[in-house]
Amino acid sequence: MLNLLEFIFWLCIALIVHTYVVYPMLMLLVFRQEGVKLQEYERQEELPELSVLIAAYNEEKVIVDKIHSVFNSAYPSSKIHIVVGSDASTDATDRLVEDLRGRYPNLKLVRFSGRVGKIGIMNRLVQDHGKDILVLTDANVMFKHQTLYHLVKWFKDERVGLVAANIIKESLNNEGISFQEKKYLSFENLIKSAESKAFQLIMGAEGGCYALRKTLFVPVPSHFIVDDFFITLKVLNRDKFAMFSPGAECTEDVNSNASGEYRRKVRISSGNFQNLLHFRNTLWPIWKAKTFVFWSHKVLRWLTPFLILIAAVCSYFLSLNSVFFMALFYLQVFGLLLPWLNRMFKFNNPVLKFASHFYLMNLALLQGFFRFMRGIKSSVWQPVERNV
Repeated sequence: MLNLLEFIFWLCIALIVHTYVVYPMLMLLVFRQEGVKLQEYERQEELPELSVLIAAYNEEKVIVDKIHSVFNSAYPSSKIHIVVGSDASTDATDRLVEDLRGRYPNLKLVRFSGRVGKIGIMNRLVQDHGKDILVLTDANVMFKHQTLYHLVKWFKDERVGLVAANIIKESLNNEGISFQEKKYLSFENLIKSAESKAFQLIMGAEGGCYALRKTLFVPVPSHFIVDDFFITLKVLNRDKFAMFSPGAECTEDVNSNASGEYRRKVRISSGNFQNLLHFRNTLWPIWKAKTFVFWSHKVLRWLTPFLILIAAVCSYFLSLNSVFFMALFYLQVFGLLLPWLNRMFKFNNPVLKFASHFYLMNLALLQGFFRFMRGIKSSVWQPVERNV
């Protein structure tokens, strides 16, 4: 019995280490070479028309800057069509967009009389206003001068179905969890870039900004939450490439409010388990690149809170006969207490801050799982207050 518990304990630890350490290092150190040469548009070529689709709810703080950042890019403005779907906004969002229409003829506002959520807006905008190339983006993600060109240039190759932007996280300070989030998401972008070069796939575009062919867009179920992952997997399952474009840089503010960010993580986590159930057929065969990346980059991370708890239970029973496992058990208990201790004492040590963040995000995953198990009826929610 003890041998079985020890095997389960080390298996759990090995799976956690694989998804958070081994797999990232494997991608960054071994699989970082370009696997396939893709065709791409040159700047002087005739570029395709775009629909830039923005779902907005009470975005008066950022919507004007967002629209300026899109139209003032290096991409020909005559080929850019922005459609803002206002999700029954109650602030000045609608008026601000309307005021800009005189300056930008290719700007359109679509008002929704009742809250339908981002998914409902995007499904409708793609159907009614989408050009051949769609750029789906959030109101608080600001484009740089070259963003659109570096997103679109890959679509000259017919094998490319989706291209994700390189979203750089910014914050006014390093308070709360903003420092940890910036570092973690920057590391995630490095992994996606390596996956893209090696396998011509990424395991989920970040919803703040990505482009895809309209012909590959599949309407997202209205109760789904993580639409970007759903759309990416649908593209991959049609044997098209999903790429990460490092040159398509844009910026997004990171919320420093820990409680607000935690609620967002819980919501996203519940959506992750929706996608895991929906795409369960992608879990096998493991030797395919898509399946290997799915397990290594996503599934094992989503399962980590359960692996942590199983390892803790195993180490507890093993500690009854082993001083070594007793020390490991107390170390795990200390780890589980770190988010609470950080809230009380505000760690300055970066190791403790990241360890606390790790356990806090896994707590959010666990809570998100139970929310998923209770059933999710709607994707509409109240966004976290912007820092700007």
